[in-house]
Amino acid sequence: MSKGEETRQRIVAQAAAMFNQHGFDGSSLSELMKATGLEKGGIYRHFSSKEELAAEAFDYAWKAAWDARMGDLDSIANSVDKLKQLVANFVSRRSSVPGGCPLLNTAIDADDGNPILRASALKALGVWRAHLVSIITAGKNRKEIKPGVDPAALATLIISSLEGALVLSRLERDPRALQAAQEHLEHYMETEVRQQKRYDRPAVKVPTSKSQSSKLT
Repeated sequence: MSKGEETRQRIVAQAAAMFNQHGFDGSSLSELMKATGLEKGGIYRHFSSKEELAAEAFDYAWKAAWDARMGDLDSIANSVDKLKQLVANFVSRRSSVPGGCPLLNTAIDADDGNPILRASALKALGVWRAHLVSIITAGKNRKEIKPGVDPAALATLIISSLEGALVLSRLERDPRALQAAQEHLEHYMETEVRQQKRYDRPAVKVPTSKSQSSKLT
């Protein structure tokens, strides 16, 4: 990796923490210069605008959050158990980038009309939803999930439940909303999503007496 690329990645990492904690408008260039040890020209040598830097910083923060949430999923075969582990990861694991969920933060931050950040957040949401849909669809094909479950609807329920609970937990500084969401989703997936296996008992032959047998013939 070249020295210029190393510098660019260092800027992105520092900016990711700043933007994720303080938002786009709340992160000043002077603070970023102080954090990176670079002058204004040194930063804009790598980025054409603050918006471009913010978009790359979001991608960096989102990847860190994604890696934390997707940990251990590949080792789980059953799709419902995989979904439950993803929910547990969301609740208990923290990203290496401080400030909480970058998708939630950026969605709120970009609501005032920042098109670049809004596009980045929408792309991340689409990737997350598509990943959930793929897990659910595979589970239906393997008959682990009930045939009537709508993959897109279940994916939206999981995302909205977790992100909504995260808002409450952050505002109240209390993890119980997230814990309640986890309990609800786990119960829902066990009762409404998981396809219960049916074990049919073999037919039992009832012996007949000779007299009964003769009457039948």
